[in-house]
This record gives sequence, structure tokens and C-alpha cells, in this order.
Amino acid sequence: MALARRRRRSRGGGSAGLIIATVCLAVLSLGIVGAYGWLRLKASGNVAVDQASLCPVDGPKSETAILLDVTDPISDTTTLDLRNQFQKIVADVPVGGAIDIYALTEKEGVLVQTFHGCNPGSGASADEWTSNPRLMQARWEKGFQKPLADIAGKLNVGEAGKQSPIMAGIQKINLEVFAGASGSIPKQLYIASDMIEHTDAFSNYRDGVSYRKFQSSPARDRFRTSLDGVKIRILAFQRPGMKFGIEELANFWAQWIKDNNGYFDGFVRLEGIR
Repeated sequence: MALARRRRRSRGGGSAGLIIATVCLAVLSLGIVGAYGWLRLKASGNVAVDQASLCPVDGPKSETAILLDVTDPISDTTTLDLRNQFQKIVADVPVGGAIDIYALTEKEGVLVQTFHGCNPGSGASADEWTSNPRLMQARWEKGFQKPLADIAGKLNVGEAGKQSPIMAGIQKINLEVFAGASGSIPKQLYIASDMIEHTDAFSNYRDGVSYRKFQSSPARDRFRTSLDGVKIRILAFQRPGMKFGIEELANFWAQWIKDNNGYFDGFVRLEGIR
């Protein structure tokens, strides 16, 4: 009888060990599944991108556009200030955000697009568990940082033009960049220019900065555009010998932006004059 009792205890101890082992295995399995799920979740942050533009295939997370008006040359001091402003703008583009850069020409609505792409994130933002920091850094430098740095180095290149159709340029960018973008994402337009509109429809040289004169001109309807949700900041070059003050010019453009349903985000006078 004593022997039988010992055997029963032995079988009970074995069952308890089996239960403990089973529980431990279950906990380990849950840990493995949880770690795998965490890595999948982290990896989901590395969204698929278009190889040409480096933009997310489901659309950019923000839209930034820059209109560069170098139809007339600018001074070295203004160029340096503009380059600093340009670098700040680029640095503020979030990962997954798009940037489009256009150069104004003397022809109404004809722009030269010098860059289109998205910030893919540099190696510094890479997660070593789910991505390759070295490859991310190389992609960022080749497709984003370097071409924008090249543009920054040529900001003072310009030729005098017969017209300066700034309103038509804004209209063109709005239709090409902002009109088709999701309404929920941030939209920002920067205009680097002396902001002197000069076309046959309306000219600040000829008509001054009277907004009443502009409203009675053909330019009001010709260049009308819906800037809903777009913030616009002006980086203004200073020209000598203007018949009106820079503040009057700023007020003129603030009114034009407001009348086209945009948000006036400031008028920054760049240093230097030419």
C-alpha cells in the first residue's frame, strides 16, 4: 500500500511539471507572437513609395510649393538671404511631404518645374529593426537633398523678362499642385519675387498698387483662382526707385490672396536691394 501511494504521488508530480511546462510554452509563444506583431507594426511605418518621386503611393502627407521669380537678377545679399530661407523651407518638409519648385517665365501660365519629390526620410530617422539606415540615407541624399541643394546654389541666375505674370504663375501652381491634393493635408506656397505684377492685363508699374484699379481690370477674372486651404508666404526682393512703398505692395497682395480664398501667411522683406 505504501508503494502504491508513492507511485500516485510520482504521477501527480509529473502532471504538475507537465502543466508548468505547457504554461511556460504558451507564455513564450505569446511573447514571440507579440514581438512579431510589434515588428510588423513598426514596419508598417515604412510605407511604400514611388521610386521616381519618393512620394508615398497613397499620396503625400503635405504639399509645399515654391515659385521662384528670377525674371530679373537679384543682388548677392538677397541671394544669400533667399538661400537661407530656402534651406529652412526644405528642412521643414516632413517625411512623406511633397515639395514642388517652379521658376516663373515671362509668358503667362508658363512655368519651368525644376523639382518634384517627397522627403523619404534620412538614415537618421530609420529604425534599425525594420529598415536599412544606410540605404535610406543614400536614397535621401540622391533623390531629395542633393537636387535641392543644387537649386539653392543657382538662385541668383535670372534674365530680364518683358513681363512678370506672378498671378498667372500662382494660378498655374494652384491647379497643378494643390487642386488635386487631399483637402485634409497642409498646403503651403512660398513666392520669392519682387511681387511687381506686370502684364498687359494689369501692371503695378503702370497702374500702381490701387486694388480698385485691379478690380476693374481684365486681370481680376483672367487670373482668378480658388486658393482654399492654401497658406501663402511672400519672400520679397527689394527694387530701387519704386513709385509706391513696400507696405502698400504687401497690402495689395494680402488683399488679392484673401479675395481668392487663400490664407496670407506673411510678407518677408529679404535683405539687399538691386
